[in-house]
Amino acid sequence: MLASVPSKHDERRAAGVAFGAHALHDGYTDLIYVMLPLWQAEFGLGYAALGLLKTVFSGTLAAFQVPSTLIAERFGLPIVLAIGTALAGFGYCIAGVSVGVPILVFALLVSGLGASTQHPLASALIARAFTGARSRTALGTYNFAGDIGKMTVPALASLLLMVLSWRQTMMLLGSAGLLAAVALFIFAPRLAPVPPSPKHVSENAGRGAGHFGFPLLLAVGIIDSATRMAFLTFLPFVLTAKGASVPAVGFALTLVFAGGAAGKLVFGFIGARLGTVAAVWLTEIMTAAGIVALLPLPLYGAMALLPLIGVALNGTSSVLYGSVPDLVEPSRHSRAFGIFYTGTIGGGAVSPPLYGMLGDAIGVSYVLLVVACVVLLTLPLTLALRPALVAARAT
Repeated sequence: MLASVPSKHDERRAAGVAFGAHALHDGYTDLIYVMLPLWQAEFGLGYAALGLLKTVFSGTLAAFQVPSTLIAERFGLPIVLAIGTALAGFGYCIAGVSVGVPILVFALLVSGLGASTQHPLASALIARAFTGARSRTALGTYNFAGDIGKMTVPALASLLLMVLSWRQTMMLLGSAGLLAAVALFIFAPRLAPVPPSPKHVSENAGRGAGHFGFPLLLAVGIIDSATRMAFLTFLPFVLTAKGASVPAVGFALTLVFAGGAAGKLVFGFIGARLGTVAAVWLTEIMTAAGIVALLPLPLYGAMALLPLIGVALNGTSSVLYGSVPDLVEPSRHSRAFGIFYTGTIGGGAVSPPLYGMLGDAIGVSYVLLVVACVVLLTLPLTLALRPALVAARAT
């Protein structure tokens, strides 16, 4: 039996639920950066311990993405996404009443566990509700929605901290997650499960995509994510060497993030028009060229270049996420997104210490040249990916 085609009403509801979930969950993720100095003062923590607190959240988020998709396949996407959102909010409520570091660690575990549901399930909801090139564009907009949350939730927390304690702020924002979970469950469209593809289609897709297409796409995503995290790690040191003050470094990062948000949105449309291979070549060449051009520029010239680097740096992700549905049969979308997000987040997590060791040996400027060279490895990988994309779209 064929699954029913989603209506325009279903599309709107799917977009609202997915965009809202992405904004809230990504906002929760970056909220930790606002809280770290306050937790340091409250609990007397060193920098290593503060780093481990962030790792507790992000590590749990990455580790449970695939299990969350398996649970959703059994119990349904809306209920698992809603429960995950409730857990993310409840974890921050626990953090608000924590009286010691062990309880704070438990709170971040709970919140990270809940946050693990959002990326694979909300992406799968978009891919199920929208088809063809519209799916790629919708996924690019979904990707952009996360950046809206990254900008607004920490900013809201900063405003609340002017009148409330950090504990009250965490409780209030955590409670918002509980309310959002109810809304997500109510408004998420109940789309019919996608049946497995017919055998002949599955076999063709397997030869064209399943055997090497999706792994190639994942490899490109891992390299791209590792490049992004390495660049952001070393950028403050490059700018400091050019004479930037601490506030100037903060402003520079804002320029990169603003450009990145624009890049996610714009390249969702460009990827749909140009195709995956051409769009990735454009973003990755722009990234490498931008990094190389940044190094000799004076401070003000570097500042002017940063938004463009941000566009290229983050634009690739929208193109890659939008290509996942092309390479995996519809019944496996949520699982594929779970694997993809786990790999890319993991790549971004391990690259800073690896590049850091190289930086200790050869210096920051030279390590960024290495980063610029490594990102170009995605170019031959995308050429190898082209036949899989062609075969997948032909079926």
